[in-house]
Amino acid sequence: MQMGLTRQEATVYQQLLMSGKQTGYEIAKETGISRSNAYAALSSLVDKGAAYMMEESAKKYIPVSLEEFCNNHIHKMQEIKIWLLDNQPKPKMEEEGYITIEGEKHVLDKIRVLLNQVEERVYVSCTVETLELFRKELEKLLQDGKKVVIVTDDDYELPKAKIYRSERKGRQLGIITDSRFTLTGEYGTDSTNTCLYSGQKNLVTLFKSALANEIKLINYMKVPNTKVYKGKIRRENK
Repeated sequence: MQMGLTRQEATVYQQLLMSGKQTGYEIAKETGISRSNAYAALSSLVDKGAAYMMEESAKKYIPVSLEEFCNNHIHKMQEIKIWLLDNQPKPKMEEEGYITIEGEKHVLDKIRVLLNQVEERVYVSCTVETLELFRKELEKLLQDGKKVVIVTDDDYELPKAKIYRSERKGRQLGIITDSRFTLTGEYGTDSTNTCLYSGQKNLVTLFKSALANEIKLINYMKVPNTKVYKGKIRRENK
């Protein structure tokens, strides 16, 4: 169904894949779908490239292999994407504002879009568990010579990235790309999965300063005889 088939078409296609060449009557009998609907689904499968019709004593249908059908569909979608991008209306200048993104999938999709658009550097602050969800994108950035700075709550290995280990983060998430865009909020299991995305300079600057201060604190805590008093860092002399 994710490849563009209706539920009924998918049922008929699955039956063809299991049984091979069949008539509409046979399909209807084995699936419990009415004959008229079975023939309609078969005709649609032929149009969508999932089946072939064979002219014999009775019309029979054979399935296109699942791999071939999927590859053809993906190729078609790529062609459509290229056409749409080439013929889209000229976009207006993007207005900087605040956009709320809700839902686990939508937040993760936005993270990946941001990472794929990085030109120079990205700063990421989140749990190790969340990092793993877009590790491939981070590895690609590093391979392309982009700067990747990570603040996370446990030991994490990512060659060439600058990694700082912080206190437990719960489900907090923060990303800054090229000092232009930021995504901040909550992400993960048992969280609201709600983030604020913006290109507003004041928000980007605010979050960037907070992240820089967190990194400073992490570095100070590594210095011997250093303690924090009421939010201020002091070094004890012995």
